[in-house]
Amino acid sequence: MTLEWEQVVVDAADPVALGRWWAHALGWVVVNDDPGEFEIRPSPDRLPGLLFAAVSEPKRTKNRLHLDLRPDDRDAEVERLLGLGATGVDVGQGEQTWVVLADPEGNELCVLSSRRRSDADAD
Repeated sequence: MTLEWEQVVVDAADPVALGRWWAHALGWVVVNDDPGEFEIRPSPDRLPGLLFAAVSEPKRTKNRLHLDLRPDDRDAEVERLLGLGATGVDVGQGEQTWVVLADPEGNELCVLSSRRRSDADAD
């Protein structure tokens, strides 16, 4: 038996808007622009993807699952994501080497320390 990780499904009030935000944030491509199930991937034939599915109920609490992003320059990436519409979030993380943000619908994500840091300073 083989098993392949196809995608992560993200509930969204507006799958198209949220999917386009994430596509822009990650530099990914749209592979399905259906308004009820909007999917993006790193490239058309590369998995896993993110599938944004329409739901009517609003997000209520901290996500049980979130994405960690590791950029070359954490601070520059945080500023870029904030410029795209992300917001800073305090989930009780305290002083850390990562920054917690939320996408335009409030889904948390972490921007980890920069790859340029030495291995001794890594998370």
